[in-house]
Amino acid sequence: MTLDATSPAVMKSLLVSVGIQVKSLRKERGLTLSQLSELTGLSPAIVSQIERGLANPSFTTLAQLAHGLGIPVGRFFPTQEESTSPVVRKNERRNLKGTARESDGGEVYELLTPNLNGSLEVHWIVSPPGSDTSATPFRHGGEEFGVVLSGKKDVYLDGELYVLEAGDSITYASDVPHWYMNPYDEACVSIWVNTPPTW
Repeated sequence: MTLDATSPAVMKSLLVSVGIQVKSLRKERGLTLSQLSELTGLSPAIVSQIERGLANPSFTTLAQLAHGLGIPVGRFFPTQEESTSPVVRKNERRNLKGTARESDGGEVYELLTPNLNGSLEVHWIVSPPGSDTSATPFRHGGEEFGVVLSGKKDVYLDGELYVLEAGDSITYASDVPHWYMNPYDEACVSIWVNTPPTW
């Protein structure tokens, strides 16, 4: 799934903004296109297209870039004024996947913490049948915890499969290559925690 916006002009502006951020962060870290490519598992050509605002990257691609640059993926998205309240209401969650919602069958990836300034980064994830991140495994610093609330989810840790059903949880070091699949007929609802946030 790709980023969504209400108009071509808004979309173009968002893609250019993401590209500027990627290029700036890459240069700040003293990385070449090839080095960032190696860190993310993306081709140098794709990274270059994103930097120039010419590609419409999927959320998974943005997550790979964020992990390679050592930032939270939410940094690529326009932010609203940060709330000082410790409470995040259901209708106020920051959606990290553009406009996808359960009602349209898309994957939902929402931030449950008020911001990314604390020690935890917590997400509400709805993975529809057929969702699969195996093409771009995640690998970054820290530790992760996940719990399945409904449905089933396949979690791969360095190629080893763990099938999680409702009520099951898993904890692992985030520097182990990991990816997720939902080959089942029902959407999977889960909560995932990263610590520390991937800055």
